[in-house]
Amino acid sequence: MAQQTRQRAAKVRPSLRQEGVTETASVPAPTQDGQASRIRPPRPTASRAGSSRTSYAAIDLGTNNCRLLIAKPSADGFVVVDAFSRIVRLGEGLAATGALSQAAMDRAVAALSVCAEKLRARQVTLARSVATEACRRASNGAEFIARVKRETGIALDIISAQEEARLAVLGCHALLEPGDGPALIFDIGGGSTELVLVESTGPGPRIIDWLSMPWGVVSLTECEGAPEGSAPNARVEAYSRMRARVADAITPFARRVPTPAHQPRLLGTSGTVTTLASVHLDLPKYNRQLIDGLIVPTGSMRAISQRLSLMTLEERRALPSIGPERADLVIAGCAILEGILDIWPAERLGIADRGIREGILRCLMEQRL
Repeated sequence: MAQQTRQRAAKVRPSLRQEGVTETASVPAPTQDGQASRIRPPRPTASRAGSSRTSYAAIDLGTNNCRLLIAKPSADGFVVVDAFSRIVRLGEGLAATGALSQAAMDRAVAALSVCAEKLRARQVTLARSVATEACRRASNGAEFIARVKRETGIALDIISAQEEARLAVLGCHALLEPGDGPALIFDIGGGSTELVLVESTGPGPRIIDWLSMPWGVVSLTECEGAPEGSAPNARVEAYSRMRARVADAITPFARRVPTPAHQPRLLGTSGTVTTLASVHLDLPKYNRQLIDGLIVPTGSMRAISQRLSLMTLEERRALPSIGPERADLVIAGCAILEGILDIWPAERLGIADRGIREGILRCLMEQRL
């Protein structure tokens, strides 16, 4: 069945040019097996930013990843001309020490040096570089930012959790299924998770309410993760503790969120949801063309989360859709996802392989920063 789903998804997925964020989205008919369908983004609106020869860049330094996009405006939004992503685990050990470690900072600087070379090679005209939860929380965050500027020339802006949520919404809201009532967009990061309740009936998303909780895949793993080689009952207990931490953090938001009058819409953007969607499709390796815009039954995502939580680290590493780099962190992502599904009982989950960087590019090109 996974093979059939993969083939159907490939047929209904439109050709992507790494297009820019759009204002609306339409939904094709579900696949025949009911396992997954796909958002089909329309042609994006034309950018208001000048010549297609102008290059823009967005860098997002998170608690776990360093990501870069370089793009040029086009008649249908923007076209990505270069990209870079590397897991740097900047927040490794932060929960225990309150500071960024020397090794983590070295990894991040090395990745940002690659970004700096790409900015120069592509002759980028305008860029915005942001840092998120790890740098917000670290006692030596400002010193690290100064080192990055000194060694790479990149001026990182430590943005607030609210700005992080805004940019993520701008970057991915085009993939929301159309419908009535508010929708929930969430971004499971390395050090925090942002949940944003939006109204999407206007020309762009309007934020109704939002929450940034201090649990992401790195912070929650370091706090409650089961040690490597743990017995099955220890893995079950660790997952239960993770779920409890998430429930406690999300409760204030859950009390404020209104009960949906219509079928609730849900869209996730993060390594967690794209990884679990890959497992859902049983992909031999990650394929953005199949994942970005996919609609997956939430029941399947819960079942995958429960199954992964019982696996050993080596068993998770052996799954081609997860691999060694995400195997130790994916369980925390599963716990966070299940906590979100507990408060927003949608039947379907939209998957977005886009977010903060695309939101930054959109703002740059529309001169809104």
